[in-house]
Amino acid sequence: MSLNLSKGNMYDWVTHTWNTVKGKCNHDCQYCYMKTWGDLRATRFDEKEFRTDLGNGNTIFVGNSNDMFADNIPSEWIERTIEYCRKFDNTYVFQTKDPGRLLRMSIQLPKMMIGTTIETNQQDLLNKISKAPPVVARSAAMSELHSRGWRTFITIEPIMMFDLDPFAELILQASPDFVNIGADSKQHGLVEPKKTEVDLLIQYLVSKGISIRKKENLGRLS
Repeated sequence: MSLNLSKGNMYDWVTHTWNTVKGKCNHDCQYCYMKTWGDLRATRFDEKEFRTDLGNGNTIFVGNSNDMFADNIPSEWIERTIEYCRKFDNTYVFQTKDPGRLLRMSIQLPKMMIGTTIETNQQDLLNKISKAPPVVARSAAMSELHSRGWRTFITIEPIMMFDLDPFAELILQASPDFVNIGADSKQHGLVEPKKTEVDLLIQYLVSKGISIRKKENLGRLS
């Protein structure tokens, strides 16, 4: 198998993607870009990916087509993926909506970045479009990972309607190294904030020392 060049506009600092876990994600988020492929097969582990030369000096998003740490993913799949990564000198990016699972596993790599998505503080909105763990749990787990010395980041994409103070507190509690903010690229009809509200959030986070990486798609918000 060959290493995939990173495409799209998710993270411009990622050079490649690599997926050992494939198929339908258990979190079933309404806005997931994988849904553009139609009905996906059941979650599976692709043994052929362990013939891939991951190279050296790359920044590889591992598991960008599924959540490798969702509760239905066997620990053995995760451990085998991590062990294979150890054979190559790269920066590895993992993103999960269940970061608490990492606290129960010994899988840290020398150059490993862990991110989670926090779309809003309004859990009732998320419950309508996703089966992922609550954002409060995600933030708390990221805070613990940060305290243990992990490199962490938060992605607020797709950003949804929020309450400024509690939402900012969720982000600050997680103590991320940086925050990505972007809008719903595919326009799934989510309840979105106004541009002025997003600007206020960014200004507040920056004032607290948080590094922000804004996506161009925020420009379409009115």
